[in-house]
Amino acid sequence: MDIKEKQDEIISEFSFFEDWMDKYAYIIDLGKELELIEERDKREENLIRGCQSRVWLVAETDSDGNMKFKADSDALITKGIIALLISVVNGEKPETVAKEELYFVDKIGLKEHLSPTRSNGLLSMIKQMKYYAIAFAGK
Repeated sequence: MDIKEKQDEIISEFSFFEDWMDKYAYIIDLGKELELIEERDKREENLIRGCQSRVWLVAETDSDGNMKFKADSDALITKGIIALLISVVNGEKPETVAKEELYFVDKIGLKEHLSPTRSNGLLSMIKQMKYYAIAFAGK
């Protein structure tokens, strides 16, 4: 499944929920399934700046050159949001992650249903993932 198909699947999944409380519960559940980073990676340099909560993000590439992100957060909703983002970009080439727009965020209405500080944090998460992708694409 390519990055567009993953995003379209998320849009479809979110369309089944009638209200945002159900969507928040789903996002929190995604966070509970997130493959966490190692405790040793919960360092200052792995923190995403601009997030209300503490969010650690690490990236690497697998043997095929595809992106692999791991993360953790001290807030349930934030952990779910980063899990949602990771579900879209994991397994993609760095060049794809760097250039593709993550349009599902707008399509599911995520930004409008977050507080301004969480919305800024969401943008910071996306920006950091793209920075990692650009760095790996340049190697």
